[in-house]
Amino acid sequence: MQGEFEGRVAIVTGAGAGLGRCHALALARAGAKVVVNDMAGPDGSVGEAARSVVLEIEASGGEAVAEPADVSSFAAVEAMMARVASRWGRIDILVNNAGILRDRSFAKMDMADFDKVVAVHLLGSANCCRAVWERMCRQGYGRIVLTTSCSGLYGNFGQANYAAAKTGMIGLMATLQQEGSKYGIRVNCLSPLATTTMTEGLFAAEDAARLAPEAVSPAVVFMASEQAPEKTIIGAGAGVFTVVHLVETQGVYLPPEARSPQDFRAAFAAMSDISTARHFDTGFDQAAGFIQTANRARGAAA
Repeated sequence: MQGEFEGRVAIVTGAGAGLGRCHALALARAGAKVVVNDMAGPDGSVGEAARSVVLEIEASGGEAVAEPADVSSFAAVEAMMARVASRWGRIDILVNNAGILRDRSFAKMDMADFDKVVAVHLLGSANCCRAVWERMCRQGYGRIVLTTSCSGLYGNFGQANYAAAKTGMIGLMATLQQEGSKYGIRVNCLSPLATTTMTEGLFAAEDAARLAPEAVSPAVVFMASEQAPEKTIIGAGAGVFTVVHLVETQGVYLPPEARSPQDFRAAFAAMSDISTARHFDTGFDQAAGFIQTANRARGAAA
């Protein structure tokens, strides 16, 4: 592993604490040069949290630099990426981890808080991806990790803003993988579960101990490696690693005269039959699936 990551440059956003810190340390142990991104201090300089992570990496014999930047600002992200490229000549790995919470039930949520969460998580990830994209294409190599969440996959009360942003990561991943594949870029999603300041108090003490953030980071190192998969959602928590599949049932063709709510109700069980589930690589594949099912039904009725 050390040889594989030697000379690779990795950027981890929101790496001053929690999961981001653990990702940065793990990538440094694997041999990568690591950019520890975090919010700037009050005077715009490198914050103490990011500086501390850099010192940890250096104490272990690794190479790292702290880079303050608000990921929701494309100008700030572009400037950061330019500094990194000037320093090390390349950018191989981008781990989009930066995030915030503004939890509240939807009826009570201030839409400014909705906007802010989406801006940091989803727009912030898109900003970082866009700022490294052309360089990765020219290099013919890139590894991008986006961070989704169980909230984005399954929903959580009081997190409509966070869930919407995290679900957006899945569509971003799927499209970037299609566009980046021919350039040697692989894009994947991490769905982590860990005890951090963002989840403090949610788990019993014994469970919280198992959900240490460092138990998630091996998945990031894998997705940052040459052996990385493509367009894959890896769930990680407590040392358990899963793959989340987005699939669609074969469905049921309803002729024009049989599309009332009552007809849907009668066909819903067959429509929902998971045994017919299939995976689509692109949106066009879904369209082809619709047409095939409709043609098959028409042919059987003829």
